[in-house]
Amino acid sequence: MKATRFHCLGGLLAVLAVCTAALSAAAQELPRFLADLDPGTLVAGADGFGAVREDVAAAPILEGGETVAWAFLTSDFVGTTGYSGKPIHVVAAISPDAVLTGAQLVEHSEPIVLIGIPEARMRTLTEGYAGLDLKAEAAAGGSAHDLDIISGATVTVMVIDDSLVRAGIKVARALGLGGLAADSPAGPARQIDMAPPEVRDWTTLSGDGSIRRLTLDVGQINAAFAATGDERAIARPEPGADDDTYVDLQAALVSVPTIGRSLLGEREYANLTRWLEPGEHALLLLGRGAYSFKGSGYVRGGIFDRFQLIQGDVSARFFDKQHRRVLDLATPDAPSFTERDLFKIPADIGFDPAAPFRIQLLAQRAVGAVEKTFLTFDLGYRLPDQYLLPAAPVPVAHSDPGTEAEAKAALWQRIWRDKTVEIAGLAVMLTVLTGVFFFQMQATRHARAFFWFRMAFLTVSLVWLGWMMNAQLSVVNLMALAGALRTGFTWDAFLLDPLVFIQWFAVAAALLFWGRGAYCGWLCPFGALQELTNRIGRLFRIPQIELPWGLHERLWALKYMIFLGLFGVSLASLPMAERLAEVEPFKTAIILKFVRDWPFVAFAVALLIAGLFVERFYCRYLCPLGAALAIPARMRMFDWLRRYPTCGSPCQTCANECPVDAIHPTGEINPNECVNCLHCQVLYQSEAKCPVVMRQVKRRAAVGAAPPSPKPTVAAE
Repeated sequence: MKATRFHCLGGLLAVLAVCTAALSAAAQELPRFLADLDPGTLVAGADGFGAVREDVAAAPILEGGETVAWAFLTSDFVGTTGYSGKPIHVVAAISPDAVLTGAQLVEHSEPIVLIGIPEARMRTLTEGYAGLDLKAEAAAGGSAHDLDIISGATVTVMVIDDSLVRAGIKVARALGLGGLAADSPAGPARQIDMAPPEVRDWTTLSGDGSIRRLTLDVGQINAAFAATGDERAIARPEPGADDDTYVDLQAALVSVPTIGRSLLGEREYANLTRWLEPGEHALLLLGRGAYSFKGSGYVRGGIFDRFQLIQGDVSARFFDKQHRRVLDLATPDAPSFTERDLFKIPADIGFDPAAPFRIQLLAQRAVGAVEKTFLTFDLGYRLPDQYLLPAAPVPVAHSDPGTEAEAKAALWQRIWRDKTVEIAGLAVMLTVLTGVFFFQMQATRHARAFFWFRMAFLTVSLVWLGWMMNAQLSVVNLMALAGALRTGFTWDAFLLDPLVFIQWFAVAAALLFWGRGAYCGWLCPFGALQELTNRIGRLFRIPQIELPWGLHERLWALKYMIFLGLFGVSLASLPMAERLAEVEPFKTAIILKFVRDWPFVAFAVALLIAGLFVERFYCRYLCPLGAALAIPARMRMFDWLRRYPTCGSPCQTCANECPVDAIHPTGEINPNECVNCLHCQVLYQSEAKCPVVMRQVKRRAAVGAAPPSPKPTVAAE
């Protein structure tokens, strides 16, 4: 899936992990995966699974009827969201001694297997966690093992690693395995003192522990990589003198009023409090030196993959929506930093600002053309007691999401708030497009201006709506909707992506007014890509092929056959239908931007090449989404496209110039195939191409050129 497209879904999983109702629902997922698993892959010699427990989502693994281990699904206990925005499901087994005996990657939607990294390699890495001692991990806070990173899949590997360790510890404590038990409170709960703050300088904040620091020089980092014994890493030492700064990373919890006002200043601290929702906190990270804690490869919509926040069983990675830059620090005695960044800690991950936590920094070193090796270093942080008070006896209402339905509603509402700017941008596009359709004669009056307007709109649809926002509609959305209607429909899942939801709502309305063309001809990113590449091809004089009308008309049926076939398969197996829906090149060309295994890329490129010779080749003959929209579009209530009685008999100008050949030789426009490009409306008013208009112009010119009639004379009496 999408580069990237449901990033905030991880928040829902974290909420569900702490809700009783969610645990009950999650337990239903484990049997689904166990049904297809050989117990021997989790525990050598095992021959069966028992029933899933009611209190903990774990199933006994049996050998000769005796329980030898417990199987669990990581996503039942911790958030496991990666780049795809969907959970990475791993089934693992834990022994009575709290040691992982096996792990299997059973389901994911990660794009990493589509960009040259074999899925077998990810499965092998996951299986390598067999033998991990969770007692040692619990004692070391999850850092008692080496993290094996696959270059190019950093975030995905870290998600798998983190979920196996934290979920394993939770299961071990819940079942009392290996002597582990649920943590008992060490004392009364603490909360932040929100009393009027005292503004302090950098020296004071550094001295009392409000600011914590991790420093590594070049000599230390070279020694650390040398200690790994990796000859490739040793052969590529960090350049510079041993005492040069490799990284100086400093952290402060600036959601604490005294720390925040001191470091950010009154104005920026006020902006910070408006940015944070109830229950959220903010971490200020400052960096300098040769190594960047953010990294140069970070892109919009991605995850900062060089560090994470860890607190007991809780971990957090930060997306771009949770990040803001700080222009300068308010403390005059602060040292200079090259990186000054704020990161929002979500309220729903269970973070406790009064408890110790750590920032785990991932230091990387290239050992080949594309391969890297990694080491981790920890910056420990504990909020000084001076900022803490005993917690109030009444729990804060917003800290408990309540029922699963309330948690889902809270999640999609938060996502919509986070995407306010994007939603506004889409609203502007839809408003402009609606205005063009309602006032199409005025919009198409000047052919050249309208042409460049259309090219600009298609470019925005492709670049912003498609490649940047990943808001490409798909026939898979319709199949998922049909599946939801059969199994119990709720709006929550569809509301998780506001741009896609708004587009579907707009499409539903447009079908009544203009048919499928409002989306297919203007908003579809892949349709825009086809038309723009065809225009570029025309500049290079690529010949345009016009199929015989009889063949062209029969090829229309292909897309309807493809859609009906996919829909029929989805009734039996939605996962199978989703795999067959790869007939849509949208994921390859738009979501993954052609970064995928070569067969998928070759298919998408082949369609685009065909589109160089036959404009919108895929739209005309193969698109199941276009077919799906054309069927209900038969209900449209208006016919906005103007025609003359002579259109088609004898005039064929519009039919010959229609970009998708949607006009019959007899002059009728086929609404099922029309993409509402409005080119026929440009021609309808053209004084250079439309015979009717040309005759009208000639008549007006003839009337204007005729000499005036002589005035009658009156005879004198």
